[in-house]
Amino acid sequence: MRAIIFDLDGTLCDSAPDLRATANALLRSMGYQPLSLDVIRSFIGNGVPKLVERVMKHSDIEFTEQRHGEMTATFEKLYAENPVAKTVLYPGVRDALDMLKSRGYVMGVCTNKVHGITLQVLEGLKIDQYFDAVVGGDSLPTRKPDPAMLHDCIDQLGTKNVWYVGDSEVDSETAVAAGIKFSLFTNGYRKSPVSEIEHTTRFSTFADLSGFLSAVNEMTVTL
Repeated sequence: MRAIIFDLDGTLCDSAPDLRATANALLRSMGYQPLSLDVIRSFIGNGVPKLVERVMKHSDIEFTEQRHGEMTATFEKLYAENPVAKTVLYPGVRDALDMLKSRGYVMGVCTNKVHGITLQVLEGLKIDQYFDAVVGGDSLPTRKPDPAMLHDCIDQLGTKNVWYVGDSEVDSETAVAAGIKFSLFTNGYRKSPVSEIEHTTRFSTFADLSGFLSAVNEMTVTL
């Protein structure tokens, strides 16, 4: 049995517009100026607490543990109200998931987004039915790039024949630490050049991923 585990934000879906809307609602409530989509996109990848920390630094908000905790809690509350208002699947994702399911793959999601909101996003995008395991940023004591989350997702899927698919340096580091193959989606939220991110394969659209995995299944390429 073969498995594919996906990151969520910047891999399966573009969630930056909703994250930006939430961050800016929080900033406006505190009297600060809103941030651009590009700035927010550069903050994504390590979970909401780190995103809020980066927002505070960028907006010159004095950092204290208490203030950071309060802002993080408010952000998560606001975001949970509708995390898929502006979030969309990347083109070709649904077709790729259909192809994988038809070929007998089991699939999971491993993301630093908190588990409850991850489920909301998957359900809102109508792709929750594809996944047999979902591990979020609060599912374990540690987050990616610590490999524990990925190992937990692998254990739930019940197979060691696994690829991880993600879009960022964090995802690459997680796969390397877990000792599994990694496919890099190059049009997500990465901050570094592709050449600087360790990966087994890479693709720029999910149509490419479908073709690549089809080739793997037909054993016409060598991994």
